[in-house]
Amino acid sequence: MKIAIFGNEYQLQHVEGISTLMDTLCRHGVKIVVEAKFHHFLAGAGMDMSETDAFESCHIPVVDMAMSLGGDGTFLTTVMWIGARQVPIVGINTGHLGYLTAYRLDEAPAAVEQLLAGDYDVEERAMLEAHCQEIELEHPYALNDIAILRHDTSAMLEMETRLSGTSLTTYQGDGLIVSTPTGSTAYNLSAGGPIMAPGTRCMVLSPLSPHSLTMRPLVVTQDEVVTITTRTRASFYQVSIDGEEHVCPAGSTVTVRKAPFKAHVVQPRGHHFATALRQKLHWGIVNS
Repeated sequence: MKIAIFGNEYQLQHVEGISTLMDTLCRHGVKIVVEAKFHHFLAGAGMDMSETDAFESCHIPVVDMAMSLGGDGTFLTTVMWIGARQVPIVGINTGHLGYLTAYRLDEAPAAVEQLLAGDYDVEERAMLEAHCQEIELEHPYALNDIAILRHDTSAMLEMETRLSGTSLTTYQGDGLIVSTPTGSTAYNLSAGGPIMAPGTRCMVLSPLSPHSLTMRPLVVTQDEVVTITTRTRASFYQVSIDGEEHVCPAGSTVTVRKAPFKAHVVQPRGHHFATALRQKLHWGIVNS
């Protein structure tokens, strides 16, 4: 087995655990390759990386699995680079919440045993694709969400929105989030949108600080094509694709649709999303 490892550079306190994880993989005969910036970080943190190959994120070798070491942001970055390859992605949480990750770093040695034995499930997660008429998007795919936001201004946005060519409304406010079921527990949840089970065949439109209280989050089928033409007194607005920011000129149109592929997310055998709600969002915890 060959595994590509991605990570971030903000986990000095976890270097020992990461070293243990990599040693465990190597002892089991796994060939590991590490994304170049993370490789450089680990070497600078004192790990012996002389026998471990590095790769540039834009030139990923053929691998059997990808491993994300970090939090949800690192996981989303891993999906951005490798999701279209349909390679299973396993998340090892070294961050805070880690909602998208399957295992904690202290569980990693046992997780390796499960992964090598094939004792895991792979969930297919729907993704979104964005297209902007004015700029070319290098990474147009999102596992969580695509958001229209203000850019360096307090000017209100007017977002004329259509569903598969039919006029829906013109949202007025700070922005609009188009979220997948996977992303429903992220920005969408903070904006008051609903939580959706990961396998639900839908997406949700959640306005940010709407000027009309009747503008509520709206769940639509994942086959809808959402077109958003944004006008504002400012010259530009912002399009965020899983946190990656792009600046678009006022008056331009962004189209959001279901991506032509799905992300393959590794989960422990028998995992259910209700478990994540209880454990990571602390559902059912009674304050004494």
